[in-house]
Amino acid sequence: MASPEDGADERTQGAGPVLITEDDDGRRSLRFGEGGARQSVVWPGEPLRLELPYTRMAMVALAFMPRPENILAVGLGGGAIPMFLRTVLPDTHIDVVEVDAGVVEAAKQYCGFQEDALLRAHVADGRAFIEAEGPPYDVIILDAYGADHIPLHLATREFLGAARSRLTRGGVVVGNVWESAANPLYDAMVRTYQVSFQGLSLFEVPSSTNRILVGLEGPLRLTREALVAQARRVEQERGLPFRLSSLVAQRYRPLTRRLGRGRVLTDAGLGDESLYDDG
Repeated sequence: MASPEDGADERTQGAGPVLITEDDDGRRSLRFGEGGARQSVVWPGEPLRLELPYTRMAMVALAFMPRPENILAVGLGGGAIPMFLRTVLPDTHIDVVEVDAGVVEAAKQYCGFQEDALLRAHVADGRAFIEAEGPPYDVIILDAYGADHIPLHLATREFLGAARSRLTRGGVVVGNVWESAANPLYDAMVRTYQVSFQGLSLFEVPSSTNRILVGLEGPLRLTREALVAQARRVEQERGLPFRLSSLVAQRYRPLTRRLGRGRVLTDAGLGDESLYDDG
C-alpha cells in the first residue's frame, strides 16, 4: 500500500473517489478524495484496535444492549466497527449496509474486512434497506453522516421512525454526529432524534467534535451507575481492549429536556437547502 505522496488506490464509484492510504506504522485510512476527512482508520489483521476515538465510544451500545443477537451498521468505511463487533460478539449476526460498492471493494481488498456466515455486507441505500421487510435488530449503528454534509434522507424524523420500528424491544439506535461549525445541522439533528425516540442519551467523544447519540426504542431509563455496571460486565465478558465503563462514567449525558434550538428535520424539507443555514 502506497503512502499519499507515493500514490494510493482510488476508486470512483458512488459517493466519489475512494482513497486508501497507509502510514509508516501500518495504519490504513479511507478517505473520499485527496485531502478529504478520514472516514475510517484500520489496522489490517488487528480488528480489536479501534483507532478513531468515536469508534470506541460507539461501543456504548453494548452498555445498553450487552448481548445483542442482531446488529445493523449503516455505513462501512474501512470496516473498523463491524470487524470489531464480529470479534467480540462471535455469535451475533451483523448486517452492514453501504451505498458505495467501491467502498465495500476497497474495505475487502485493503482494510481486512471479510464477510462470513454471520457478517454480511449489502450494497444498498441505508434508508431503503431499513424501510424494506426484514428482521428486527437489537442495535442499529448509523455511521453514514459526514463531518461537513449530512445525507438528509438519513436524518429526518420519518427515517429515524423507520429505524426505531426495526428495533427489538429495548433496542437502541446509535448515531455518530459532528458538533462543529462544519455541521450547521447539529442542533436540528439532536432535536430530531429527541422527538423520534422514547429517550436520548449523548456521549461526548474525548478530543473530538464527534458526538454519539443513543436513541431508545422504549421508555426504559438507565442510571449512570447501571450503565457503568453493564459496561464493566461487557469489558470482562467480551475482553474489550479499552475501558468502556470509564467512557460511560465520564461522558454519559442523558438529554431529558427537549432542545429548544434547531428545527425538526422532515422528509418535506429534503429539498430545502436553507436547512444548512439553520444551526
